[in-house]
Amino acid sequence: MTLYNLSFAGAGRVAGALCRGMYSKGINIRHIVSESQAGAKMLADECDASYSTSLSFDEPADIIIVAVPDHRLKEVLGSIECPENTLVAHTAGSFGLEVFPSRLKHTGVFYPLQTFSKDRKTSFNGLPFFLEASSSEKEAMLTDLAESIGGKVYVVDKERRKLLHLAAVFVCNFVNHMLTAGKEITTKSGFSFEVLEPLIAETVSKAMELGPDHSQTGPAVRNDKNTITKHIDLLSFSPELQNIYKEVTESIVNYYKKGL
Repeated sequence: MTLYNLSFAGAGRVAGALCRGMYSKGINIRHIVSESQAGAKMLADECDASYSTSLSFDEPADIIIVAVPDHRLKEVLGSIECPENTLVAHTAGSFGLEVFPSRLKHTGVFYPLQTFSKDRKTSFNGLPFFLEASSSEKEAMLTDLAESIGGKVYVVDKERRKLLHLAAVFVCNFVNHMLTAGKEITTKSGFSFEVLEPLIAETVSKAMELGPDHSQTGPAVRNDKNTITKHIDLLSFSPELQNIYKEVTESIVNYYKKGL
């Protein structure tokens, strides 16, 4: 397995997690670029790398990983200056190779399907990486890189990856927002959010073991209108949560009606 020389454009959550994970596996991190000099320096110091705020990569690197917010991706890729043979790969789930300027000849997608936070260490063992590259040679390089940190590689095109990114929004971002609502309601009852932890753990465990479509419980799947009405009344303190409850309940009722 080849250990490549890497540089990063970006020093946020995704770049930080990948950079630290790769550095811990002995991968040489050459250079960190971020518009925040403080952020670039902090990450570079952790990984024995140089840093700057300029997107000119003068130090030779086999691969440049571009991990920036989606709305900045095209602008950043258009500003990168690097040696002609360098592979430039972004980490976005909703974009493919079409986002790269034509002057960059060796391009790829290096998309880890995970949520990242600055204050949490991420394990890459078994983590799915969805890859795409401009050639089989560059695909092999990205595969080696993902596997070197314990990742599980899937080679997929943009359309399939966009659907996976959408699925991730449902199971991660939307679920977390529901947990936030649950915390708010639990606090109103005088209890801490931790009282829900066994329920949350069993819900996820059961969904993975049996399949989420075979694990649904609660008043909506039974179409228990009496309980549903009481819940909506209890949510009178928040019209927004009332609307969410009604929409999700209707969706569950309709989904399981189709299965009858």
